[in-house]
Amino acid sequence: MNKKFNLKEFLYRFMVPILFIIIVVAGLIIAKPPLSYITNELSKRMVRNTFLVLSLIIPIIAGMGINFGIPLGAMAGQIGIIFAQDWGFTGATGLLIAALIGTPIAILLGQFSGRVLNRARGREMITSMMLAFFILGWYMLFLLYFCGTLIPMRTKAMVLSAGYGIKNSITLASAQGFDNIMKFRINIPITPKHQILFDVPVVTLAIIGLLCLFIVWFRNTKLGHDMKAVGQDQFVAQNAGMNSDKIRIASIVMSTVLACYGQIIYLQNIGTLATYAGQDQAALYAAASILVGGASVSKASIPNVILGTALFHLMFIVLPQAGRVLTGDAMMGEYFRTFISYGVVTLALILHAFERKRELDANRLKLREDKINKGNKVAE
Repeated sequence: MNKKFNLKEFLYRFMVPILFIIIVVAGLIIAKPPLSYITNELSKRMVRNTFLVLSLIIPIIAGMGINFGIPLGAMAGQIGIIFAQDWGFTGATGLLIAALIGTPIAILLGQFSGRVLNRARGREMITSMMLAFFILGWYMLFLLYFCGTLIPMRTKAMVLSAGYGIKNSITLASAQGFDNIMKFRINIPITPKHQILFDVPVVTLAIIGLLCLFIVWFRNTKLGHDMKAVGQDQFVAQNAGMNSDKIRIASIVMSTVLACYGQIIYLQNIGTLATYAGQDQAALYAAASILVGGASVSKASIPNVILGTALFHLMFIVLPQAGRVLTGDAMMGEYFRTFISYGVVTLALILHAFERKRELDANRLKLREDKINKGNKVAE
């Protein structure tokens, strides 16, 4: 029998994406940007960010919530890019070398992160966020002091004037390394003044598509089913013979490695590396994107990622222009955009807390009713 549609439950479940759709539509009505500008910018941002957002799905399956520790993987990817460029590798080859360098670093950081999070059960999200700040200190120490002193750097253009330490901003020799392998432009006229215009980087999209296929396949593997079981109830899974600690660590390792690759794809699309700040917003924007798509900290899917990334970055495109139209200052849109970014994560976490409380209250009520019914049967 089909479950009756409940409007209140629907609005509660999809409150975040509905709010974002309203904000984006209002921004489009106010700003009236050219259609070609919207489609071109949105396609660039989708290609740039989708892989990184997809890296959040596996920890959610395992019941770890949003992995705010993906900056660890981003740092590993950035270290890989720095050394690949220092050794003279460019283009797609340089990006592949960067991935090879970053992978073992990401695995080690993922193992460390997973073990720490196993000691903070129930508080994984805030712990992973604090862990990212902790590792950031070591990352800065490594690049600011060890590079050029303990580790010789061949490319002096990347080194600070003191003779050691990596510069704050680096122009990447591997820029568009994947995007330019096979790229074509789509231009569809709609009216004399409006057209759908965007570039299609085939190789980059193929990489994102392969990750989507991998996630679909992985969900149906034994490890994928084990992660789902641990995510639903790790104590029941433990009693069923599963090693929940190892499964949780595996999910964080996979997420960290995927974040490493996602950051490499992100940076090659942009073309420049902000050495000490490039990873800062990785977790926040990725988390906001997946939550905007209708995901929660306990359930997420690929459609959530695609929809959320599109809506979140459409807001990034529209709000500065809407702010300029309303106030004459585009920075007002930037401030509102930052406020919304943090606000959507906060709202999603608050809704999750209410949902957990509601589930616990329902389970407690059901247990009480079962005890009363059992007592009545004994009395009879």
